[in-house]
Amino acid sequence: MFQVRSWVNLFVVLPLVVVASPSSGPSRGPASKGLLLVANKGEHTLGIVDPEAGRQLATVPESGITGHEVAASPDGRTAWVPIYGNSGVGSPGTDGKTLDVIDIASRKRLATIDLGRPARPHCAVFGPNGMLYVTTELADSITVIDPHTQKIIGTIPTGQGESHMLAITRDGKRGYTSNVHVGTVSAIDLVGRKVIAVIPVSREAQRIALSADDTMAFTADQEQPRLAVIDTTANTVKTWVPLPGIAYGTKATPDGRWLIVTLIAIKKVGVVDLKTMKVVRTVDVPPKPQEVLVRPDSRVAYISCDASRKVAVLNLSTWKIDKLIDAGKGADGLAWAKSD
Repeated sequence: MFQVRSWVNLFVVLPLVVVASPSSGPSRGPASKGLLLVANKGEHTLGIVDPEAGRQLATVPESGITGHEVAASPDGRTAWVPIYGNSGVGSPGTDGKTLDVIDIASRKRLATIDLGRPARPHCAVFGPNGMLYVTTELADSITVIDPHTQKIIGTIPTGQGESHMLAITRDGKRGYTSNVHVGTVSAIDLVGRKVIAVIPVSREAQRIALSADDTMAFTADQEQPRLAVIDTTANTVKTWVPLPGIAYGTKATPDGRWLIVTLIAIKKVGVVDLKTMKVVRTVDVPPKPQEVLVRPDSRVAYISCDASRKVAVLNLSTWKIDKLIDAGKGADGLAWAKSD
């Protein structure tokens, strides 16, 4: 999550800048039906977007101020929004302690789960076991919630402060948190509920993502324009990828070939070739690109741009921006809610 000191209502369409061209985009499967969910942190709402029509259908008010991230249930029926607080990570402000459960079809809040203490819950991720894992920064932990009962069933220590974002392996056995101002990544045994390793990265890190085969984790140095590539077997930084600007969010394409990186300071996204570990293309997007979500059919990636009320749609075959979707103020976290 990136703290924005002033919100700017700005519509910008920028030319594409090509550094080098990937030979081809990811393989494309059948069209994937669903809705795009957007955490509009600047107006304290969840946006529900029709990605094909390219428009926001509705917004659902949150119970507090404010949600930065969102997760969709595996069946696509509900959205889960942790209510973080009114400030950025590490900054003074309110300390959220709740999680909103929103029915996507009726566009109504079904419940608010109270975590019992101020925790700054931030990133929510469903594991393959159906449980919901939520980073709870102030407790240096991950809180585990049973979505069926809406009850807390456990907590898992991260061993570090400001555990902000979470990525989970496909088998659900490992989790990796980015710990922002301590500049580390925690490797966590989600089954045994214990820290396996704490991996030093830099003075300050942001966000985290895994490669398609779970052999690498990626997090961005916030002081130098470079990306840390972590070997998840050795739990050490194996290499650094030089970048044209400070990065933020990352997401690998399902075919394992490319990593999409938001370059927040220079209003671009970069495409890293995971074979050569080099940036081979950059594409201009609106200001302050935050999060990357690759649609299940691998046709496009969505990039939230929180200073412009936009979500950019990156075509993964042409590597061009197909369109800009109007979202809410401070568009940040993204999730895909599948539909029949």
